[in-house]
Amino acid sequence: MQESQRQRSLQALEQFLTTPLASLLQKDNATNAESATLALFHSVAATVPAYQAFLKSQNINPETIQSFADFFQLPQVTKENYLKVYSLAELCKNGKIESCDIIAASSGSTGKPTFWPRFFSDELAITTRFEQIFHDSFFADDRRTLAVVCFTLGTWVGGLFTTNCCRYLASKGYPITAIAPGNNKEEIFRVVQELGGAFEQVVLLGYPPFIKDVVDTGIARGVEWEKYNIKMVFAGEVFSEEWRTLVGERVRSTNFCYDSAALYGTADAGVLGNETPLSICIRRWLANHPEAAKTLFGESRLPTLVQYDPLSRFFEVENGNLLFSGDNGIPLIRYNILDTGGIIPYDEMLRFLGKYGFDPLTALAQERGIRELPFVYVFGRSNFTVSYFGANIYPENVTVGLEQPVIKEWVTGKFVLQVKEDADQNKFLSIVVELAPGIEANEEKKDAIANSILAQLRRLNSEFANYVPQTYQTPQITLTPTGDTEYFPIGVKHRYTRQ
Repeated sequence: MQESQRQRSLQALEQFLTTPLASLLQKDNATNAESATLALFHSVAATVPAYQAFLKSQNINPETIQSFADFFQLPQVTKENYLKVYSLAELCKNGKIESCDIIAASSGSTGKPTFWPRFFSDELAITTRFEQIFHDSFFADDRRTLAVVCFTLGTWVGGLFTTNCCRYLASKGYPITAIAPGNNKEEIFRVVQELGGAFEQVVLLGYPPFIKDVVDTGIARGVEWEKYNIKMVFAGEVFSEEWRTLVGERVRSTNFCYDSAALYGTADAGVLGNETPLSICIRRWLANHPEAAKTLFGESRLPTLVQYDPLSRFFEVENGNLLFSGDNGIPLIRYNILDTGGIIPYDEMLRFLGKYGFDPLTALAQERGIRELPFVYVFGRSNFTVSYFGANIYPENVTVGLEQPVIKEWVTGKFVLQVKEDADQNKFLSIVVELAPGIEANEEKKDAIANSILAQLRRLNSEFANYVPQTYQTPQITLTPTGDTEYFPIGVKHRYTRQ
């Protein structure tokens, strides 16, 4: 028996159940975050064998890291230089994988899964992000709420993690009941129609394109979404405010800032931040003021915008990449997750908007949902993956599909991978393929290439095979001649993905 595990569980549960949300999300969290993060570093350096070896390989004595200026000199941790170098046990506290009680998986570029252990107390810490959404956005502290978990179930991190977090909120006293049909649309329809009427609201939690597919298919099947006061929680991908409006209108949403919210989460570290009514209000204004958005974010595209608790996950920005430090089953210090983005302090955000005459606090017209927490904006992965139904799709997966017999004689090997939307804002996987010189395009080649790529995606990328509904898996192929000026200009360094 592990007596320390029992004590960890009791302590974490008592703290979670007895600490009000307002006490967890205080204005001074940013002030206290530096000392808390420095303390986390020393704890990890003292208890995690992999990090001890990593520091030694970098000739760093942890005793010399005494100030936050010292902390910023620590080397970044990445999958390549840390997670793939040491064993799973070495990455855990005290070198004991049994100190965690569950393991989730995520796919890598080769299809070989990466495993992420965590403990009960780690889930309780992340539940605060869900509590923020259910309390501040959905008023679920006093509304009977059915939480329908539509994330993929099994070893994948989303489904079981989300289900557990909803149950923990019920333990804290929220009138929330969870049910987990996963990504089975027929079961989702049955659950909502047979159970939804017993609750004051129904929350659908899942990947954005899948939730839209559920909503649209439900409408075609005669599901009367308006009867259930639908709310939505998303994760996994960036979406536009036009998309939020479209999906919201189809379930008869009446308040876009309060009826949905997105989580910024990863298998590496759970949930890092979440949309709030305030962040959504700001993002919707920025969507209609592109010049202000470009000034604020430095790019014309609109990133995901969330607020985060720096005591839970401490963010930094280095060379345009987001780094974070946080405790988890595998604690991470200055981890480069390969997301590009930036940080905006709360007061700085309000000052910026004020220059344009916009006051989001007044626009919201109520206090709930306003927390004086910093903002982080996220454009997405910088390593050329694309996200589709929550699955990271890698160029390497597509390359293998183009290297199969016969097909490899038709193509140069260059392609452009992109997630696009049709006229009804349904997402599809677009792959533009460059034909070899002298090869003519036809429908037979298109179909053969699509089928070959699909077979390799299913074989190599377990997230793709499990997350993406079959009706959305087949890529739409466009064939272009060699040197096409739009996609394959000669003499220019080629990029295999577009956002």
